[in-house]
Amino acid sequence: MRKVILYIAMSLDGYIADENGGVGWLSGQDPEGESEGSYPEFVRGIDTVVMGWKTYHQVMTELSPNEWVYGDLMAYVITHREETSSEKIRFVHEAPSDLIQNLKETKGKDIWICGGASIARQLMQEGMIDRFYISVIPVLLGAGVRLFGELPEELELRLMETRSYNGIVELRYEKR
Repeated sequence: MRKVILYIAMSLDGYIADENGGVGWLSGQDPEGESEGSYPEFVRGIDTVVMGWKTYHQVMTELSPNEWVYGDLMAYVITHREETSSEKIRFVHEAPSDLIQNLKETKGKDIWICGGASIARQLMQEGMIDRFYISVIPVLLGAGVRLFGELPEELELRLMETRSYNGIVELRYEKR
């Protein structure tokens, strides 16, 4: 069965965006030593990416306005807005848990939850995230958009692997 993987970066103090929603701090300790880390390997194992409207809008307007960075991946954008879907981008108006359940019942590779925090939290609260791939960026923001909010109960994880490059530490966990 397809796995649902939260693959995301956060600051050392647990934020995925600054107070203004910005992600300009997403880099390692040495700008000259940048690396893609595990992304190329990770993306080979998925064929679907799920995100909320804010994440989609940020990708389209700030991070990569001239090119859809998710290539051949099938993208699902959870939104209340009326938008026109395309061959590779579907705008859906269903609860994140319903969408994920439907996707898990179809054949394919793993499913990437790439943001934002609201979508990730809802799926965590429903116990629908199978694996957590968290890249910890060497910065303390002090405030912003927290990745982890309150959960109805504790969620026990098992460490699968750690990696580090350019001051960034990747933590890979799975549900126990």
